[in-house]
Order: sequence, then structure tokens, then C-alpha cells
Amino acid sequence: MPTRQNSSSGKPKSPRIQVVLPEDLCLRLTALAEDESRTVSNMAKVLIQQGVQRYEQGGDRQEAAPVADANQSSTEQLRNALESKQTGRLRGAPRRVRLYRPN
Repeated sequence: MPTRQNSSSGKPKSPRIQVVLPEDLCLRLTALAEDESRTVSNMAKVLIQQGVQRYEQGGDRQEAAPVADANQSSTEQLRNALESKQTGRLRGAPRRVRLYRPN
């Protein structure tokens, strides 16, 4: 079962899972992440999403959903989640910024 932690502000974080990978699979995952300019964790998340979608759509079929579709759906989900949040007030008055002119 995924563990759920709380942030320092008390809000729950997204569920976390811990996975042990063989060395060669970890190297392949790292190479894929570097090719797409992602973190290894984010690349693993995208590949897990694709695998779950493929499994739910019929399991043994060899048709793979393109990476862009998975990214777009997770991007849209993130955007919707951020847009649904209420904005909070800033804490304290804005700080005054002083700019110094060189002599």
C-alpha cells in the first residue's frame, strides 16, 4: 500500500511507493529520463501511467500509448488541480527593494 506523508504545512502529499530495481533496469530508466530531460522519478511515473493504461485497455496487447498523450493528460490534471485551488493571501507586507546605482 502506498504511504501518504504530510508536508510541513500539514497538507497531505501525493502517495509514495518504494520500488527496488535491478541495476540494468535502473540504468535503462536513467538513460530514458536523460533523453527526455526528466528526473528518474518523473520518468518512472510516466512509464507506470502508460503501463497501467495499457493493462486496463486489454493487458496483452502490444499497442503502446504515446508518451505525449500521457504527459498531456497528467499536465491537464495538474492544471485543473491548480486552477481549482483557492488563492491565499500573502503573509505580511511586501518588502521594499532598494536598487543601487553604480558610481
